[in-house]
Amino acid sequence: MKRDTLYAETSAEPGSFRFDEAVVSVFPDMIRRSVPGYEATLALTGRLAARYAQDHSAVVDLGCSLGDSLLACAQALEGRPVTLLGVDNAAPMIAQAEARFAALALTPGPRFEHAALEALAYPPTSLFILNWTLQFLPLEARAPLMARLFAALRPGGALVLSEKICDPDPEVDALLGSLHHDFKAAQGYSPAEIEGKRQALETVLVRETVTAHQARLRQAGFTGVTVLLQQLNFVTLLALKPHAG
Repeated sequence: MKRDTLYAETSAEPGSFRFDEAVVSVFPDMIRRSVPGYEATLALTGRLAARYAQDHSAVVDLGCSLGDSLLACAQALEGRPVTLLGVDNAAPMIAQAEARFAALALTPGPRFEHAALEALAYPPTSLFILNWTLQFLPLEARAPLMARLFAALRPGGALVLSEKICDPDPEVDALLGSLHHDFKAAQGYSPAEIEGKRQALETVLVRETVTAHQARLRQAGFTGVTVLLQQLNFVTLLALKPHAG
């Protein structure tokens, strides 16, 4: 796993972050050293797949990156007649994910599609996964996407959503940001690297409150919307589609 030194080697222009080949080359190290609770979220995603994936339906990971969430699902659903689909709008991510999974003998094994999430025609799906994906979409695109996912979801299905959030209380939000800074420093990032990454993500990653996410999901028709996991300013929510009748 190549170590992430991108912002030790280059200066960052505000809003310059892209999921390009440079980021993809260090992404496994970057996300593990940047996201508190990353491994716990993957394990939880696998458990949710085991609980909510329905036979002869799809588990769809939107913004799949290199497929870590799908790997957790494949392991949890071994031998089940379930389709795994990973979707990402970054071509380098899809290329690397395909190469990675080609070397793994998984049943079910995922297929990958390079596409914009807002334009894709979704198959009948029992579990949608959006782990750290929605935060990169324009605010105005988020509610329409949730409505489309709810419509494509089978009754009794679920959506798992992981996001970096903000807190409505500025003092609490500042504390969470400072603790996240400390977390990244403990992973070996220098202050200059942390600041460089922050600048690069400015206007690219747009955070919202947990309340805003919950309200949008409920507006789309989801029920049982709840926070399952939170570490600092990173949360994982679950939303359910009611059973028919």
